Amino acid sequence: MAVRMTSSVLKVVAALLADPAAEQYGLQLMQATGLPSGTLYPILVRLERAGWLRSRWEDVDPTAEGRPSRRYYQLTADGVADARREVTTMQQQMARATGIPGFST
Repeated sequence: MAVRMTSSVLKVVAALLADPAAEQYGLQLMQATGLPSGTLYPILVRLERAGWLRSRWEDVDPTAEGRPSRRYYQLTADGVADARREVTTMQQQMARATGIPGFST
C-alpha cells in the first residue's frame, strides 16, 4: 500500500531506518523526530496499515514498572525496502529541485 510522503512521515521513516531491526516506542520516536504525539501516532497507524510497520504491546506489569506499558514499533522487511525507496526518491526530487547533486535531507 502506498504511503503519502510528507516531511513528518519522512522524519518518522528516517528515525525508524536509523536502526531498522530495533523496536522503538512512541516517546523515543517523538524525541528522535521532534514531532508531537498528535502528529506521530496517526503516522504510525498509517504506516502499520500500509504494512511498513508491526507493533506489539510490551509484556510488563505497569504497577511493578511504575509506568504504563509501551507499544513498540518496528519496520517490516517490506517496510524497510519501501521506506528506503521513498527516501531515495525524495532525495532525488530535492536534488532536481535545488540543482544540488547528491542533495539529501
